[in-house]
Amino acid sequence: MTDFPPGFFDRADDGDDAGFYGPPRLVQHIDDGAIAAVGAFYDEVGVDGDVLDLMSSWVSHLHTRPRHLTVLGMNAAELDANPMADERVVRDLNADPALPFADAVFDTVVCTVSIDYLVQPVAVCAEVGRVLRPGGTFALTFSNRCFPTKAIRGWLAADDRQRAAIVATYLRDAGAFDEAVAQRRESSDDPVIAVHATRRG
Repeated sequence: MTDFPPGFFDRADDGDDAGFYGPPRLVQHIDDGAIAAVGAFYDEVGVDGDVLDLMSSWVSHLHTRPRHLTVLGMNAAELDANPMADERVVRDLNADPALPFADAVFDTVVCTVSIDYLVQPVAVCAEVGRVLRPGGTFALTFSNRCFPTKAIRGWLAADDRQRAAIVATYLRDAGAFDEAVAQRRESSDDPVIAVHATRRG
């Protein structure tokens, strides 16, 4: 297990996340070019079958609706507004990183522009490994935008290359995945960094 520096997972605002995320924000958090790049990446890695959109909102950034989409996030109104969702789960993963699903029930898990807010990311990634079927994919995307008071300090202190390495470290420490692949995706607007890994059989 990697030893992160003291204070790495601290945040400027360590208050109740439920209060911060309580007001619905039905807005896009990245620009159009970045949205297109995220969707193209998810197409490329094959987001299909039974899919979990982790730390989701009112849009899942998928070009094609999968067979079954479960969205898990902090705000019920935002999740209710997601037109692709078949199932909606309100959950604060910083309060409890456990995912309320049985083992090996998803083919793909995605996490879009949200990994930087987790204070127990390795525990969450281990849970993703548990709920993924062997051979399933965990695909994460992020940009340089965030709510800086809620992002962890280690993330804010890093550049895009270092952030990709941080996410790859989370996945390695989770102990359930093959080696992660990180890449910068072409975008006409905000930068898009993508990391994905396969659940070991």
